[in-house]
Amino acid sequence: MAQVPVGFYTDTSVCIGCKACQVACHQWNDLPADLAQQPTENNPGKVRPITGESYDNTGSLSANNWRHVKFIEQFNPERTETAWLMMSDVCKHCVNAPCLEVCPTGAIIRTEFDTVYIQEDVCNGCRDCIAACPFGVIHMSGVENTGKGTAKKCTLCYDRLQHNLVPACAQACPTESIQFGPIEDLRKRADARLAQLQGEGYTKAQLYGADEKILGGLNSFYLLMDEPEIYGLPRAPKLPSRSVLPSSLLSIGSAIAVGLAALFSFRVRRVNRLNPEYGETEEGKR
Repeated sequence: MAQVPVGFYTDTSVCIGCKACQVACHQWNDLPADLAQQPTENNPGKVRPITGESYDNTGSLSANNWRHVKFIEQFNPERTETAWLMMSDVCKHCVNAPCLEVCPTGAIIRTEFDTVYIQEDVCNGCRDCIAACPFGVIHMSGVENTGKGTAKKCTLCYDRLQHNLVPACAQACPTESIQFGPIEDLRKRADARLAQLQGEGYTKAQLYGADEKILGGLNSFYLLMDEPEIYGLPRAPKLPSRSVLPSSLLSIGSAIAVGLAALFSFRVRRVNRLNPEYGETEEGKR
């Protein structure tokens, strides 16, 4: 029997910013603390300075933080009222994944669960995937590849999936903001929740990545309470291959224009050599 695609549906309307997902991710994947300097046998290491950005002290996804809870503070013009938006960010496991498209070694694969997974022992440290990812998910760390390291990101707990276990973050989430399951079931839940919120007057509530409009669909999609840009999400990310044709046409057009200019210049100089009087006449006109 074929394995159905699975993933995450994150309902940001019930996220309380507790960071249980971050802790569970660190714990299960044995990720090191996100320090300015990691401790060694003779060195206690150094902590990172506080970001000062609300309660967000990790700042962003990184090689050590495969999940990151965002805190977005919103104020009215008079700054008398405030609202918090919270979102547990993670790899989107895109159906049409830009990172997978550009990987030159085949290190990034699509698993039987339709998730995107990095085989670190195949990664050559080229960083093409970092440039291709529109969500800033992938980061490098380690001493492999002569110090360049290997690419790292959320695996959607591939090892747990292989043993029929729920991913650690979804298991730990106390409000069920992070929900795991077959993608089709999650979409139905998300549609029902969206209808409920909009019926209660939350007109800006919307789904992000639940359909095929964004990179063929995201296997980690979201219910947002405001526009995607508010959460730092691109509205219309594209595959690198989608930019090849426009870029190629622009390059060809530029090359033709330069060629014509060079040809015209060469022709004028040649005419001036063969007919000096023509050149003098032209100088006189100028």
